[in-house]
Formats: sequence, C-alpha cells, structure tokens
Amino acid sequence: MIARWQRWFVAGWCLTALAWTGFAAPRSLSWLMGGWAVLLGGHGVVLAAEFLASNVVNRRGQGPHATLAQLVRAWWAECLLSPRIWAWRQPFRANRIPDHVPPPDGRRGVVLVHGFSCNRGFWLPWLSRLAAQGRCVVAVDLEPPLGSLDGFIDTLDAAVRRVHAATGQAPMLVAHSMGGLVARAWWCRTGGRVPIHRIVTLGTPHAGTWTARVGRAASSHEMRIGSAWLRALDVAQRACPPARFTCWYSNCDNMVFPMHTATLSGADNRPAHGLAHVELAFDTVVMAETLALLDED
Repeated sequence: MIARWQRWFVAGWCLTALAWTGFAAPRSLSWLMGGWAVLLGGHGVVLAAEFLASNVVNRRGQGPHATLAQLVRAWWAECLLSPRIWAWRQPFRANRIPDHVPPPDGRRGVVLVHGFSCNRGFWLPWLSRLAAQGRCVVAVDLEPPLGSLDGFIDTLDAAVRRVHAATGQAPMLVAHSMGGLVARAWWCRTGGRVPIHRIVTLGTPHAGTWTARVGRAASSHEMRIGSAWLRALDVAQRACPPARFTCWYSNCDNMVFPMHTATLSGADNRPAHGLAHVELAFDTVVMAETLALLDED
C-alpha cells in the first residue's frame, strides 16, 4: 500500500513539474526557475524546519548538543538520502531483493523492521549485504500503514518464527524508528516464547517523540510523549522476560527528539551523534557494529 501511495506521489510531482514548465517557460525564465526551486527545494525546507525544532527541543535537556556544523551536514545528508528512499526504493524497488532464507548453516538470521510510512524497500542495502554474506534475512511490510502499532505484531511474529525455524538459531531484530516499538510490543505479547538474540533499534522513540503530535494516524497518537500506549508498553515490558536491547540515538535526529527518548533504561544505549534520522540506518559504522552483534554470545 505504501509503495502505491508513493508511486502516485512521484507521478503527481512529475506531472506538476511538466505542467509548470509548459506554463512558465513561454512567459519568463524567472517564473520557470522559481517554480522549479519550489519543486526541488520544498523538501529541504521541510527538513530544515524539522532540524530547527529538534535543536530547540534538545537544547532544553541534557547534552551533548549538536553544533551548527553537525546540523547543516545532517540536513544535507538527509536532503540527499530521503528522496532516494521515498521516491525510488520504496515505491519502485521494494521487492527487488527478496528475503534470503538459505539452508541452515549454524549462523543467526536477521529480521528487519521498518518505520512509519516505509516498507521493506527501506532496507535494500541491508538485504543486499546480508544476502551476500549468506545470512538468513527477512524484511517485513507493516500493513496497514496508518494502523495501530498493535496491529503489526502478528506480521512481525510470523517473520521471527520463519527465521528461527529456518536457522534453528535465535534471530536478531533490527528495527528503525517506529519499528522498534513494534519489536518491543511483539516481545511483550509473546512473552519470550520465541527466543531472540537481541533487539537493535535505530532512532526509535521509546519514550515518544515531539514530532508525533502533528500526525493523525493511530500510530502517531501512540508515539506521542506520555501516550497511554507507551505507558502500557513500559508496564508490560517490566512484567515480561528480559531481552537484550541495543539502542542507537543521535543529537541530530530530526524526527525523534528529545534525543534521549530513543534510549531505554538498562539497554546498551549507543550514541551516533551528528547523524540524521534516516541516515542513522545507513551509516557504515552503525551498520558494521550492529551486524557484529550477530556473532556475540
């Protein structure tokens, strides 16, 4: 469903660009260039507003606070990366790399869990790398995209059981943003009946995020700071068997802030300061250190 919506958005953008070019070109170059500046630069303006809000909110709490150079670099990285994901990988390439489920070889597998407004196409670099290593890897599609977080648990449960059955090993879950909350909710509901090696979260709003207040989806309401859903999750997690968590967070995360909302008490909380929200999932150091956890006892 997300792929279809995003294909329509890309088609609408292209039609708008063609229509504006046809309208403005005969009139003046300034009209033409002004329209194209809006079409190409609008995304960057929205991102800049997110980074500004993130910086303002983060500075009300404990540091380390992002420098101007870090914010500008992170903004530019997100400007370049986001269109590749939302206008190419997810709408048109989501199924280019299938799940890789080889014969058992004694190694652990991985389940990849995307975040809000995403699909499995988000994980193409991870799928490619893990498949090349011969690892068992399954990437889920969480549907319907605007539904409650609880509605995604069965999908994740099926993927975890599939990897566990294929490898005979407890899999590792790697989850970006909202996907980390789905992973936690799944763990609380199953009560440890399916073993896992570790849950790694990348920019997950474990304690909610300021940006969720502008969303209207059911999951947006649940990701608001102090929401009833998050309070219930915290209570449920204290009552279920312990699991090992590694939580990556950043002082330049433009979607999950304040930054310490992306950490969990008792977890292996790892800072990746200077990285933006989407960039956090594809940073070479974050990816390498996360995959190294597969072979830890």
